[in-house]
Amino acid sequence: MISNFQHKFYTYQVNHLNSKILKHLFFWLLFFTANFISSQQIPQSFKLKVDSIITNAPKTYNAIDKKLKTIEYDTILLAYFLNKSKEHKYKEGQSYALNHLGSNYRNSSQLKKGISYHEEALKIAKQANNVALQLYSLNMLSLSYRYMDAIKTAFSYAQQALELGESEKNPTFQIKRNVTFAINNIGNIYLSLKQYEIAIEKFNTSLKQDENIGNTIGLAVNNQNIGTCYEELGQLDLALKYYKKGYQYNKQINIEIGTLICNNYIAQVYIKQNKTTDAKKLLNIILEKALKANNNYLAAGIYLNLGMAQMQLKEYNSAENHLLKGIFLAKKIDLPKYQVSGNYHLSALYSIQKDYKKSLEYYKKAKSIDETISNETNIKYVNDILFRYDTEKKNNQIEALARENELVRLKLKKNENTILISLLLLTLVALILYILYRQFQLKSEKKLLTLEQTMLRSQMNPHFLFNSLNSIKLYIINNETKNAVYYLNKFSKLVRKILEASTLKEISLADELETIQLYMNIENIRFSNNIDFQIQIEKGIDTEQIKIPSLILQPFLENAIWHGLSSKEGDKKIKIDVTNKNDYYNIISITDNGIGRNASEVIKENKVLKRKSIGIDITKERLYNFSKDYHNSFEVSIIDLYDKFETPCGTKVIISLPTI
Repeated sequence: MISNFQHKFYTYQVNHLNSKILKHLFFWLLFFTANFISSQQIPQSFKLKVDSIITNAPKTYNAIDKKLKTIEYDTILLAYFLNKSKEHKYKEGQSYALNHLGSNYRNSSQLKKGISYHEEALKIAKQANNVALQLYSLNMLSLSYRYMDAIKTAFSYAQQALELGESEKNPTFQIKRNVTFAINNIGNIYLSLKQYEIAIEKFNTSLKQDENIGNTIGLAVNNQNIGTCYEELGQLDLALKYYKKGYQYNKQINIEIGTLICNNYIAQVYIKQNKTTDAKKLLNIILEKALKANNNYLAAGIYLNLGMAQMQLKEYNSAENHLLKGIFLAKKIDLPKYQVSGNYHLSALYSIQKDYKKSLEYYKKAKSIDETISNETNIKYVNDILFRYDTEKKNNQIEALARENELVRLKLKKNENTILISLLLLTLVALILYILYRQFQLKSEKKLLTLEQTMLRSQMNPHFLFNSLNSIKLYIINNETKNAVYYLNKFSKLVRKILEASTLKEISLADELETIQLYMNIENIRFSNNIDFQIQIEKGIDTEQIKIPSLILQPFLENAIWHGLSSKEGDKKIKIDVTNKNDYYNIISITDNGIGRNASEVIKENKVLKRKSIGIDITKERLYNFSKDYHNSFEVSIIDLYDKFETPCGTKVIISLPTI
């Protein structure tokens, strides 16, 4: 009989020897498989694509993945790419191919074989000094060990990935994505340890980072994981909400395996909500797809859920059959967690059937496996590692902040004079800009004042004053005292209003029309009051509320009288119409029935003494300055009027004044 020590030593030697043999067998198998594949019929187009990739030798995961995304599930083509990468010593290509081969084996529930590929991928990524591929390999290893419920190893790889990713100063998208993956793996480890609140916190951290970088796969996985936590906490409605969100994200990016996993969890919640028929229907659909995809990990979970549903429906034979299949697959691919669940359910089933011996047997099996994978050592190990990591991370952050503060202090001291000079320069520039702005304002004000003075001179020109006083004098000479007094009052009132208006930037339209009425009364004396002058205001327009520049209508009326009506025989008419065009403009139109502009120009050219009219140009400039305060601009248009025989019959001036 050998001693306990001898037995342990013998076991160690056997295991070590087996490990070395298996390792050598694996690499020889990989070598022969790759060479065998290279001799098979590989599509020429793919060979050319591989040659192109190896020639260009891209260094990033994304650059390689962009070329090979369509064949990531094809182990034959991946093995060919791996073989070619090895021939040309293209390490990034080797690491990429090994990781995807490992993922394919994991997804087909060959977890140990998949792990060996990921370990080799990590080794080559380190040789290539490629951080993104190292992170990807570490995360794949963590995920694979978590599937096997090897908590310590899974956590160790996830922690390495997180530390490596967070140490990068300028992380790429792929590095950021792998950091969120590592946080998700840690969240899943807490989930395995039934520390659900901490797990939710980790998943939410990963979820937020995935949202920031636009990683839809990460959003799908984190929502599903949060759903699992809430299901374990008994908050089934909340769990269902997150499972459905995860399903929608998976569907959005067409990840079938993701949709199957989410549907399995949705069915699991339905069972707990006593929606057993719905659950059974959904499970039968996804079981067929999982078996077709050769995903034993997923199939094991579906078998167990289907068994639970059939137990509720009292379909005991089918329930037993599906539970046994689930346990068998869980043993085959080394999933202790599923073995525990299946054995507990079988124990409950046999208890219902009053087969208490079998019930006790399966209960003991479940308890034994559960104690193996859910012991306090695992929890303590993870918590200790996390505590050390958090402490070290905080210390590093404090040191980094201290260094940054010192650098900032030195920079501030060094640049103190520069900042002072910069402030003085900025002040000087601001002062110069202000002086220039004030000069511009003063020039504008001076220009406006000049315009007002010129306008006043045009309104009070000596010719108009002389003619007006001369006309009143004729009334006095002809002993028409009443008319003389009447028009003298009108004249004095007009002069007063013109002088008052000249001091104002704007007046009401009512005041302007009153001034114009006085002006026309005086001018009409020379025409023996033969000019029919009318003002028509559209109903609903309040002329007291409409503001316009002072004395803008007189130049247009003066033009109508001097150039349109003075040379005309017969009836003479001038009409002012005030209308509202829309919410943006008021319209003032001045219409006369004079000889028209063309005939007026001919007469003007034949005169020996030509009179230059500048009133309209000044008025337009004043209108331009006035409309600066409004969103819309003024418009002035002059239209020649013709009768049905195309003979000139007057002129119409249209002034559009903005209201807003």
